Amino acid sequence: MKINIAVAEDNPFLAKAIQEKISFFEDFKLKFLAVNGEEFLKELENDHNIDVILMDIQMPKMDGIECTEIIKTKYPQIKVLMLTVFDDDDHIFKAIHAGADGYLLKETNPDVLYKALCDVLEGGAAMTPSIALKALNILRNPERMSKNQTQVEEIKLSKREKEVLEQLSKGLNYHQIAENLFISPSTVRKHIENTYKKLHVHNKMEAVQKAMKHNLI
Repeated sequence: MKINIAVAEDNPFLAKAIQEKISFFEDFKLKFLAVNGEEFLKELENDHNIDVILMDIQMPKMDGIECTEIIKTKYPQIKVLMLTVFDDDDHIFKAIHAGADGYLLKETNPDVLYKALCDVLEGGAAMTPSIALKALNILRNPERMSKNQTQVEEIKLSKREKEVLEQLSKGLNYHQIAENLFISPSTVRKHIENTYKKLHVHNKMEAVQKAMKHNLI
């Protein structure tokens, strides 16, 4: 019986590399590939007969962490394996919190990827050694992550950043926000990137929740 896999990856070169790794194993079948979180969720609605998802973190329109949160709510039976170039503590913490079943670096070789896919399907958690060590450090030093999360209280958003975030909280996309505020979509994107950095978040949902929690919008 084939193991159905779906991939979310916006880099064409890396997407091709992942496809090639999957093709090495006859029991794996690639069902579809999407280039951002929004597109991936649409594909998943059309065909959610998926066993494991290989999920990139940084993608346009919707990143992998926000996408994973939604998938785990709607399709909790599907395993999600983060496949990323990022191994910093914050990305690992957010991915695990979002419900990821594993976290591998994209440089992982086919054999390691195969074992990781098998591990998550059997109910385990797959991590490369360097990431597993970082995850342990996060567990050993939770106060450090708490300190990072409370930093938002000391950070002020500019008037324009607040305006953009308020529009974002209403579910508007970049183009709609640009029209409403009489600025370009690229300027909107820049404001949102700056806001994410200030709030120490990586997706729209977290940005809005933290901003509202701390009365920033």
